[in-house]
Amino acid sequence: MQKYILARIGQGIFTLWALTVIVFLSVHLTGDPAIHLVPIEFATPEGLEIQRKKLGLDKPLIEQYGIFLKNVLQGDFGESITDGRPARDILASRLPATLQLAAAGMGLAILFGVPLGILSAVKRDSIFDRFAKIFAVFGMAAPQFWVAIILILLFSAVWKVLPAFGRGGPDSFILPSFVLAWSIMAGIMRLGRSSMLEILDSEYIKFARVKGLKEQFVLWKHALRNSLIPLLTFSGISLASVLNGAIVVEVVFAWPGIGRMLLDGVQQRNFPVVQAAVLASGFFYVSISLVIDILYAYIDPRIRFNQ
Repeated sequence: MQKYILARIGQGIFTLWALTVIVFLSVHLTGDPAIHLVPIEFATPEGLEIQRKKLGLDKPLIEQYGIFLKNVLQGDFGESITDGRPARDILASRLPATLQLAAAGMGLAILFGVPLGILSAVKRDSIFDRFAKIFAVFGMAAPQFWVAIILILLFSAVWKVLPAFGRGGPDSFILPSFVLAWSIMAGIMRLGRSSMLEILDSEYIKFARVKGLKEQFVLWKHALRNSLIPLLTFSGISLASVLNGAIVVEVVFAWPGIGRMLLDGVQQRNFPVVQAAVLASGFFYVSISLVIDILYAYIDPRIRFNQ
C-alpha cells in the first residue's frame, strides 16, 4: 500500500514539473506583452526594448524558465503586468469565490445525482427512470451559457426574485451553482445508473439474493460500494474542473473567480497572472487525482493487493 501511494505521489510531482514547462512555453507563444503596455506614442523599437528589459523578457528563454521555476517553488508567480500587484495576491483574492461556487455546485450535484442515479437503476424502465434519463440527457446536452441566460431571463428579468450577476448574499449563489451542478449532476446520474445496472446483473449479487439476504442489504452493502469507483472518478474530475473556474459560468454571472481571472489575463497578455491561474488549476487536478487513486485502493481491494 505504501509503495502504491509513493508511486502515485512521484507521478504527481513529475506531472506538475512537466506542467510548469508547458505553461511557461505556451504563455510565451501568445504574444509580446510589451506591445500592449507601451503607449502608442512610445511604441518605438527602443521603447519596446526598454519595456522587455523591465519585464525580464530580454534574457534567454532557458534562463527565464529557471527564474520562473525557482520563484514558483517559493510561491512567487511575479507581479501583474497591468497593475503591479503580486499575481499570488490576485489568485488568493479570487480563490474564495471559486471555492464557494465549487462547493455549492458539487454539493448539489452529488446530493441529487447519486441517489437519483441509483433509484433510476433500481426502478429500471419505470416512469421515474424515463424521466431521469431525459433530465440527464438534457443536462449534458444543453450549453451552460444558454442555461445561464435562460435562468437569468426568468428569475432576474421576468420574476425578479434572484440577482442576475455578482457575488453577494446567499441568493447570489443559487443560479450559478445550479448551472454548474446540472451538467455534473446529469453525468453522475447517467454514470451511476449504468454502473449500478452492471453491478445488479453480476453473479455475486444474484448469489446474495439466492442466499436470502434482504434487498436493502444487497443494494447498499454489496452493490453500491462496487459502483462507487466510476462515480468517484467522475466526481473528482468534475470537482477539479469546477475549482479551476468554470469560465463560462463566471463570465455570464460576473463571478469574481479564477475563471475570469484567467480569461482577463489571456486577453491582457498578463503572463504572471495566467501562469498563476493555470498552475493553480494543474495543482488542483493533480492533488484530486492523487486523492482519488488512494481512495481507489481502500474501496477496491483488487487495486490494493495487486500493487
